[in-house]
Amino acid sequence: MRKIIELYRKYREQINYLIVGALTTLVSLAVYWLCTNTFLDPGNPLQLQIANVISWVCAVTFAYFTNRRYVFYSQEKNRLQEAGKFFLSRVATLLMEMGIMGLGVSVLRLDDRAVKLVAQVIIIIANYLFSKLLVFRKGTGKRKIG
Repeated sequence: MRKIIELYRKYREQINYLIVGALTTLVSLAVYWLCTNTFLDPGNPLQLQIANVISWVCAVTFAYFTNRRYVFYSQEKNRLQEAGKFFLSRVATLLMEMGIMGLGVSVLRLDDRAVKLVAQVIIIIANYLFSKLLVFRKGTGKRKIG
């Protein structure tokens, strides 16, 4: 148990980010699948992107609050500015994801759910880098445990 705690302390930020990223991905996928299985047609390029944007808004909102609290332990007083930077960085990765989805589904004719999963892996990595380097720079990502 001691080894596990030591490993967690050493890689706390990355482990917490992966957990939050997985939960954010679940939010994104659940909302996307809900949209495409109820009122939007993924075979229509415009409706595909609408479903993607709706899932993105829900996931980014969830991600901001969970990353702020559980990953980067932000103490930033100006939450509006911080949230703005967070959302802007996520706009960049949304555009990346839209490109991946458009290329994979509309051009290459791959299954939209499979392309969405691949896109999510790429987006999780890009989002971590943006959060670490641009949004939550001041935080050390450390909180005492054990």
